Amino acid sequence: MVSAPATPSGAVPPGTVPLRVDVDTALGGRWTSLRGGGREWLWRGPEPGRDTVSPGAAFVDAGGLEECVPTVRGTPDHGDAWSRPWRDTGPGEAVVECPRFTLTRRIAVRSGAVVADYRLAADPGYRFLWAAHALLDLSPAARLDAPAGTPTRLHPEAAASLPPGAWPSGRPWLTGDWPAPAGLALDALGPDDGTAVGAVLVGCSRVRVVDPPDVLTFELECADQPRGLGLWRNLRGWPEGRPYRSVGVEPMLGAAFDLADAGPDDAATVPSTGEVAWRLTVSAHRPATAPDRPDPGVPPRHEEERWS
Repeated sequence: MVSAPATPSGAVPPGTVPLRVDVDTALGGRWTSLRGGGREWLWRGPEPGRDTVSPGAAFVDAGGLEECVPTVRGTPDHGDAWSRPWRDTGPGEAVVECPRFTLTRRIAVRSGAVVADYRLAADPGYRFLWAAHALLDLSPAARLDAPAGTPTRLHPEAAASLPPGAWPSGRPWLTGDWPAPAGLALDALGPDDGTAVGAVLVGCSRVRVVDPPDVLTFELECADQPRGLGLWRNLRGWPEGRPYRSVGVEPMLGAAFDLADAGPDDAATVPSTGEVAWRLTVSAHRPATAPDRPDPGVPPRHEEERWS
């Protein structure tokens, strides 16, 4: 387990809660902890077997933040990088080598925020999706704050929450405006209601997760590539038979979960230089009058619920 280094790059702005991050390069480069102000932001998944996966394996929902590339859904399941060991190449820097690309990531803490810089090298013309598949430990009062009117693509599991006949036959998604595409309000991240919905907010590069009194902000920067935000709102609606609660807020390059469904403008494309670079910044804020939360070493608040 590796903690990202802090860099002396200015004072922490007022209201900012300094964050720390741990990653596990031996097991897919997964972010295993994102903490600050006495709370742990990352959820821990219920599925065993994360430490024995190999390339091409079915996804193991261990929680944390997984690096999903070159796809999220489809083949290979949740991409090629999460199931491979990464190689440490310097302070906060690691590399994973996959059959058709090499991904380099450098993580540092700057002015209290976690800054992750990425570089993907591949043959020019290579198309891919990438998502920072962050599963968050949130209260039922949490909500997702994104620009109203953002085009939002509901994915097929949402059909069960829509009126009969509302889903277009044979289509990979149904598009509407945030926060209620096709009349389905998605901004509330609780309470649990037995549903599970996946959606992509097209062109959305900055969002806030509001879980009073805390706010977690994700901001994605990338020149000349499509950006978006994936949402997995599982309020005990999945998996069938033993559902649990998990909420994924996933900054992404692209506008689809499955690369096979991505149209010409729905995936990132490697240019003639052979590289695509991008940056993800994660910051936390809290009103000055709000107290710190209990020690993050205690189990996440949903631990017992997940195993019930």
